[in-house]
Amino acid sequence: MSSSRKKAIFRKFTRDWVAGYLPLSGFVREGMVEMLDLDGKVLSLAVEDLKWICYVRDFNSGELNNPERLVRKTFAGRPRGDGLFVRARMKDGDLIEGLAANDVSLVGSEGVFLTPPDLRSNTQRLWIPRGSLEELEIVAVIGAAKRKVVVAEKAKDAAQEELFQERAGSR
Repeated sequence: MSSSRKKAIFRKFTRDWVAGYLPLSGFVREGMVEMLDLDGKVLSLAVEDLKWICYVRDFNSGELNNPERLVRKTFAGRPRGDGLFVRARMKDGDLIEGLAANDVSLVGSEGVFLTPPDLRSNTQRLWIPRGSLEELEIVAVIGAAKRKVVVAEKAKDAAQEELFQERAGSR
């Protein structure tokens, strides 16, 4: 495991949860998640038993039933960050929205990382195992328009350089 571990809440489909420490990536090995519990012991949890893993700010939320404090699971409006606006329906019928990275990690890994709708809540980042998902819908791509503008500006700059080269050669 990585030496840099973050606080995490491991939620199971049985509604039980475990608190511990987990690296940001590379924590799934042979269908098991290796975590460091609060007592300093390494525990292995089966990925198929997990609903999600929440990277949290604090373990002491004061709520025994909802320590990750995911009160708002959907966006009130359009998300502000760049990425893929996704809607995930879990096997137990629970629905959660979030922002995912717009890269190959969405299709090529054991699970999906999401940034939750409420950035002020205890949960900063969320990992959902593929086996927990019943449906994953891409609602929108956010931030793609900026890249097109940059390409157009580079083309305009190239045309200006040619214009000045012709003028300098005519003297």
